[in-house]
Amino acid sequence: MFGLFRKKDAAPQNIYIRLEDSNVFRIRVRTKRFKEIVELRFTKSADIGVNDEGGYIYRKVVVSSQHFERGEVTVRFGPRYQILEVMTEGCEAIPTKDW
Repeated sequence: MFGLFRKKDAAPQNIYIRLEDSNVFRIRVRTKRFKEIVELRFTKSADIGVNDEGGYIYRKVVVSSQHFERGEVTVRFGPRYQILEVMTEGCEAIPTKDW
């Protein structure tokens, strides 16, 4: 009745992260020096851990396949897996509209 019991979206949209289904996220990053594109796929059940400050966190070291260039991706989530922040080091996140 009036959407009262309708299931709410677990993770709102982010310009860098695409929600594949309710459990799977995708992000693409470009390495700084050689501009290689690396795609990361991560899930709530296997890859995202509990953050000490509250909420959840995903942290991954990225290594490009051709030049072995390194970077790091960190995604912070709120208590209901709302994407709060996407941070990169040694690479840059690519907006989903450019995929």
